[in-house]
Amino acid sequence: MVRVRGVAQLMSPDTVVISGAYVATVDAAGTEHPDGYVVVRGNRIVDVGAGPAPVIEGARVVDGHGCLLTPGLVNTHHHLYQWITRGLAADDTLFGWLTTLYPIWAGIDADAVRTAATGGLAWLAKHGCTTTTDHHYVVPRDGGDVFGAEIEAAQTVGLRFHPCRGSMDLGHSQGGLPPDSVVERLDDVLKGTQDVIDRWHDPAPDSMLRVAVAPCSPFSVTGDLLTEAAALARSAGVRLHTHLAETLDEQDFCAERFGCTPVQYMEQLGWVGPDVWYAHAVHLDDAAIGTMAGTGTGAAHCPTSNARLGAGIARVKDLHTAGVPLGLGVDGAASNEACNMLEEARHAVLFARARGGPREMSVRTALELATRGGARVLGREDELGSLEPGTLADLALWRVDTLAHSGITDPVAALVLGVTPPLELLLVNGRTVVERGRVITVNEENVAAEVERAHRVLVRKAG
Repeated sequence: MVRVRGVAQLMSPDTVVISGAYVATVDAAGTEHPDGYVVVRGNRIVDVGAGPAPVIEGARVVDGHGCLLTPGLVNTHHHLYQWITRGLAADDTLFGWLTTLYPIWAGIDADAVRTAATGGLAWLAKHGCTTTTDHHYVVPRDGGDVFGAEIEAAQTVGLRFHPCRGSMDLGHSQGGLPPDSVVERLDDVLKGTQDVIDRWHDPAPDSMLRVAVAPCSPFSVTGDLLTEAAALARSAGVRLHTHLAETLDEQDFCAERFGCTPVQYMEQLGWVGPDVWYAHAVHLDDAAIGTMAGTGTGAAHCPTSNARLGAGIARVKDLHTAGVPLGLGVDGAASNEACNMLEEARHAVLFARARGGPREMSVRTALELATRGGARVLGREDELGSLEPGTLADLALWRVDTLAHSGITDPVAALVLGVTPPLELLLVNGRTVVERGRVITVNEENVAAEVERAHRVLVRKAG
């Protein structure tokens, strides 16, 4: 085996052996190997263990000494189109922020979405994310195939992708928040959603692309849309996603308009169950948490965005203890300019402890939420989110021997509480996407220039 800068030359595209790393498997038992190895064959992990790695003729051998090996991170909530609208309404509440940004977002089209998604996905990959959702709910009438555009971007960058066909049909003139120019008619939503499922959804066990149905939120969609969308999703065998209980304003909206809490409203419309997950879930009472736990309804915790918009701190320990499927999400780049999944894990720990004390959340629980927890939210816990024989080969190898992390006793604490380490290697479905800190599937400098141009065009279009 010939090594080049710590990485063996590629002899066979089928087998990769990572040796000498601190391996955090994030399996159900929390198994860790301070000096361990993982063997990948094709798109699956075939062996994980402690001690010297097996010698496999023709395999690519990656020297993991000085590194921490984890499952790839799973992002359960995002809005990729927002990558070209960062830094706006930086000091506003959610409703004020939306009011500022909706007129800008109304100008997006397929080209803008493709550019934004490529930038956002490359950045996620560069920081250890292997699977991401995207909740795209702004569908301009003359915008072209915005869903096809973001799917093309995901295929180019090489991430496992769960795009959510979003929608809004409750415009400002009907008492909703979004301007009428960015809402759709109910029939158009249902037709467009079915089209996206028919064209793109892949239910295969090792799927790189699964579609979900995702009306935007109680204050931007009608009850009819929520009901019809749930029926459509369940007839097609896909999952359901929406924003819920993000702010006190939303709580007041549901109380005044529907006479109940957000979770009670969703339960009335059939929006609970193991095929449903909510983004944010910040303002929940005990009854709401009980409903979610009892029905298997999941949640995407987005601590950075919630803090950026002043929405509050979710009851994460209570959700986790109750058994609610719980993952992390970066949310849209317009309310979280960093979009770094490790920051979400760190903020989840820090905010939970700020709320409930130093034992409210451990660093390993945070890593679990960022990996196996997210996989569970997406219904893929049997194949993603842990390093075990038979799981898909989505993994991240982090350098923890540089100045930023050398000397930290616990590598998992270094990962979660320290600055984001250099990413030595990112495999998605067994394919290399990041190597020595560089995304190798796209040209980072070209993508950055395209994002800058798209941002300027969109803002100028909005006046």
